Amino acid sequence: MSSPTRRTFLGAAAALPALPAAASAATPAANGSNPHHWDDLKLAVATYSLRKFSRTAAIGIVKSLGVKYVNVKAFHMPYYLSGDDLKAARKEFEKAGLEIVAGGNISLRSDDPAELEHYFKYAVAAGMPIMVCAPTHSNLAQIEKLAIKYDRKMAIHNHGPEDRFYPAPSDVIKRVKDMDPRMGLCVDVGHTVRTGADILEEIDGAWDRIYDFHIKDLSDFSNKESRVDVGDGVMPVASIFKMLKEREYAGVVGLEYEVVADHPQMGMAKSFSYMRGVLDGQA
Repeated sequence: MSSPTRRTFLGAAAALPALPAAASAATPAANGSNPHHWDDLKLAVATYSLRKFSRTAAIGIVKSLGVKYVNVKAFHMPYYLSGDDLKAARKEFEKAGLEIVAGGNISLRSDDPAELEHYFKYAVAAGMPIMVCAPTHSNLAQIEKLAIKYDRKMAIHNHGPEDRFYPAPSDVIKRVKDMDPRMGLCVDVGHTVRTGADILEEIDGAWDRIYDFHIKDLSDFSNKESRVDVGDGVMPVASIFKMLKEREYAGVVGLEYEVVADHPQMGMAKSFSYMRGVLDGQA
């Protein structure tokens, strides 16, 4: 299918009314068959995608996309909230049928143990089993101790060539491979390819420590500003999904949508339409 035709098709699909929760991939058709394979991977939303929206509005948008899993950014569960307020916020997600699978990105740049511990207490109260984070090199040992104490998985987020600590997943693995198994990473495919690394080789090399996954697309791997809806760029989404499925990846693949901040709904819907089409096609 040519690119213009695909864009036309996906644009039309995105304009359709959102699927109700009952039409999710887990719901069998009337004849007892399951017409879709969208649950072959756990597709999620990183709520950084909805950073311009309130928590209530963000929850509504995620539900309209037919997505169950969320990685919650501090925009929607601020760090300054009390433990009780964080639990109330968590219940708001749960009441909507959404599961908080992770939180972040949480910077964790400090070397102060007390400051670092505040964020772990935050993650516990917010119900975040995985902390997507961006630490330094010097505080990793302290973070490891806190990860053990609070039993949180740490998903260190690589941020591309501008990141002096962790440009690519392999840079995370160099630091955590001999640490407690809770110390792992969040693979950001967009930032990874901008380092010039092969994304499939990076996933393979980090496999045992991948606890979260951020999906996005670019039209030019050398240009950070070339972000496009998933499926409109050159990211090898089908190959990535094939590898994750073959390796029986148990985590989520979270859409981190950065193309249009003020009105991302249509682009997010297009991106999920494309990803679900890939999963159906591979099945």
